[in-house]
Amino acid sequence: QVQLVESGGDSVQDGGSLKLSCVASGSTYSRYCMGWFRQAPGKEREGVARIYRSSGPTIYADSVKGRFTISQDSAKNTLFLSMNSLKPEDTAMYYCAAYGGVSCPSNGRMYDYWGQGTQVTVAS
Repeated sequence: QVQLVESGGDSVQDGGSLKLSCVASGSTYSRYCMGWFRQAPGKEREGVARIYRSSGPTIYADSVKGRFTISQDSAKNTLFLSMNSLKPEDTAMYYCAAYGGVSCPSNGRMYDYWGQGTQVTVAS
């Protein structure tokens, strides 16, 4: 079992920055592929970024490449998402998730554990 708790969501202006955190507990963090997903009202959940186990590689959605960075502090079992040049279309609930299989899938349905989410709102 893995428990995930996100934090860091806020309301910012267009072009602003935020850094989300996700603290994992309950199991060996390094075993998992960790991902960030988001869901805006009325839209399907989409993958934002993921990192394979403790040492990468990292994979990004085209919509956030060059603006978002996924990283982790394995010693603290913490996953981060640094978001720069935020746009109104980035407004969503952001979730971190963990997948215990061999790969690091883009399909959120394959992930085993989810946090409760943290809201990011970008005003134009």
